[in-house]
Amino acid sequence: MRQPEEYSFIRYLSAKKTVDDRSLNKSVWESLIREVSTISHDGPLQILEIGAGIGTMVERALDWGLASQAVYTALDSESENIAEVAVRIPSWARARGHSVISETSGQIHIQGQGKDLLLKLEAQDIVGFMGNPSQEGQWDLLIANAFLDLIDIRSALPDILDLLRPGGIFYFTITFDGSTIFQPEIDKELDATIEALYHETMDRRIIRGRSSGDSRTGRHFFAEARSAGAQILDSGSSDWVVFAGPNGYPADEAFFLHFIIHTVGSALAGRPELDPERFSAWIQERHAQVDRGRLVYIAHQLDFLGRVP
Repeated sequence: MRQPEEYSFIRYLSAKKTVDDRSLNKSVWESLIREVSTISHDGPLQILEIGAGIGTMVERALDWGLASQAVYTALDSESENIAEVAVRIPSWARARGHSVISETSGQIHIQGQGKDLLLKLEAQDIVGFMGNPSQEGQWDLLIANAFLDLIDIRSALPDILDLLRPGGIFYFTITFDGSTIFQPEIDKELDATIEALYHETMDRRIIRGRSSGDSRTGRHFFAEARSAGAQILDSGSSDWVVFAGPNGYPADEAFFLHFIIHTVGSALAGRPELDPERFSAWIQERHAQVDRGRLVYIAHQLDFLGRVP
């Protein structure tokens, strides 16, 4: 595809689905399934997903056999994302042969193929959500996909884990860990400078007045989880590896790549360390590599499965 004239974040999240499907660590997922089966509870499994986006992890929960009966609360700070979930999931479920029993404002009930899932939609920031005492200790399973590197885990993780019931499980996936690779090389020195500066924007990110990011969250999570009193049960790499095969890039992954390049360009625009003309030429050449089916993109990430005491 040609370089887009407009960049939709919702389309990016949709295009990312096939990338994440391929990247999620299957061994860690299998460990999750085993651990979920050991949870003793009355009634359906209580699941909370933080930063649920447009609901792609909800789709995996149904497709990949996470639980036969669950109440799944999808929480995202962007109301546009939650609105997309409300449209996307019923259509997706019907296409998969499930029955949509009911659709009301904020709830979707799905049954079929041995599954019974009540999906609750919450457009709310995680800080505000955690500020409600009634949420503490309410959840059997906590999910966060491509989310932990967007927050300051040192300060936020203890409060996030407090949402789990004693013995509850967390499944934190696609956690960025300090490596962004574009191939083929354009200019070895310039490529390295752009990668370093891009990671620096993550380390210095401030959202709503709070420190919100760490380009090496993956490796730091082991110590932070231990400090928060949690036990890591399993972990493994979940690297994004995107390249064009004989028929080009899969699905909408060319748009995914264009979006990543656009994000890097926007994040580093005006940086004094970069010559504007050289950087602009670099960005345009990366877009052109996507158009020619030559760009290979790799991002190093980690998945985590753990339990609170």
